[in-house]
Amino acid sequence: MKIIIMGSGKVGHKLVEQLAQEGHDIVVIDSNPAALQALVDTEDVMCVEGNAVDYQVQLEAGISEADLVIACTDGDELNMLCCLLARKHGAARTIARVRKPEYYDQLPFIREEMGLSFAINPERASANVISRVLIFPAATSIEPFAKGRVELMEFALDAGNALIGKSLVEINKRFSFRVLICAVQRGQEVFIPGGSDVLEAGDRIYLVSSHDELQSFFKEIDLFRSSVKNVMIVGGGKISYYLAKRLLFQGMHVKIIEQNMERCRELCEQLPAATVVCGDGSHEELLLEEGIQEVDAFVAMTGMDEINAILSLYAKTRNVSKIITKVTQLSFTEMLEKIGIQTIISPKEVTANQIVRYVRAVSASVADNSVESLSRLIGGRLEALEFLVEKKAPFTGIPLKDLSIQPGFLVACIVRDRELIIPGGNDTIEEDDTVILVTTRPHVKSLHEMLA
Repeated sequence: MKIIIMGSGKVGHKLVEQLAQEGHDIVVIDSNPAALQALVDTEDVMCVEGNAVDYQVQLEAGISEADLVIACTDGDELNMLCCLLARKHGAARTIARVRKPEYYDQLPFIREEMGLSFAINPERASANVISRVLIFPAATSIEPFAKGRVELMEFALDAGNALIGKSLVEINKRFSFRVLICAVQRGQEVFIPGGSDVLEAGDRIYLVSSHDELQSFFKEIDLFRSSVKNVMIVGGGKISYYLAKRLLFQGMHVKIIEQNMERCRELCEQLPAATVVCGDGSHEELLLEEGIQEVDAFVAMTGMDEINAILSLYAKTRNVSKIITKVTQLSFTEMLEKIGIQTIISPKEVTANQIVRYVRAVSASVADNSVESLSRLIGGRLEALEFLVEKKAPFTGIPLKDLSIQPGFLVACIVRDRELIIPGGNDTIEEDDTVILVTTRPHVKSLHEMLA
């Protein structure tokens, strides 16, 4: 596909990295020559310097032949205008990044009137990711599939865990749950485990099942944590607003600490049920005064990665059971994980992953088994993909044990007529099934690719 990206900021740069790896023809438009040069130095892309709403600039970028235009500049209105003009000039599809809360309720109307193929709100998407983890605090991350009927959960094996030292075969015999351990990260290694593989302390394992089955699993291994009731958020930005709104709706008590007085007034008006404290959340005295030692979850959402990291470490010393840390520099992620901060959120990565999922779906070469949903994990080294089997295919009706499935692929779950199937060797894939495929192979676009 020919893709034009308007804006080379953090999200634009991340999109270039990921979409270039997928083999697409990328053109970037930006008025900042230094930002464009940084892209040219690291990626195989074409760059056009200029204003993205300038007709001549769009023509130079080849707008009329574009399969997709992604507008991710700093301005919502500019993004929408760029997409509107791109459609007028012949672009096949457009995606706009729209961040302001006041546009949230209007997005369906905006999409229809401006011909947007897709609109992404990074802050709201990030808040949704965080809220899922707070509903199930034992998890490090949760990705929903099949309209929420299936969940892919990341979970760290700390010392003393009942699963350590046991093979997958032993685990299946000992514990009575319908949960599949579909992937393991061990240090720098990521692999799909077989029945003889033994789990070790420090492993990060990825589980697939329904929400209820996963709850039963954690209860059986005696690691179930009660739901979060009290949440402290430091930083009152857009993510905090969307997150607090969602958590309040779910019946949680939310306290936001923000040092900007004007922003505090806005939050008080927008979130009357929340407690808003005006002060510097990096001060220990204030955190103790506001009861950090008594909360169920702590969310570090300031605009500085370093402060978020320090706050998270401090919350850990106060024995807060669930800590979530926002970062903008992905290089921080591995360091934070090594010092015990396990739930880390990167808004630009959330945004890029959602857009890559959309691009993967529309560019799929096999229309009857194209990607419905996609989650990229561990920096893209592991992918979980959802497919809808719309037509008979060479792999339908054949037991999985008789299919020549390549190494690095696992059929993790099948949903058939609302029934969730954790597949064994005798199970089959049928027409109209929803299939969750987990793979360590990059850029998969079709179920056909799992076959040797």
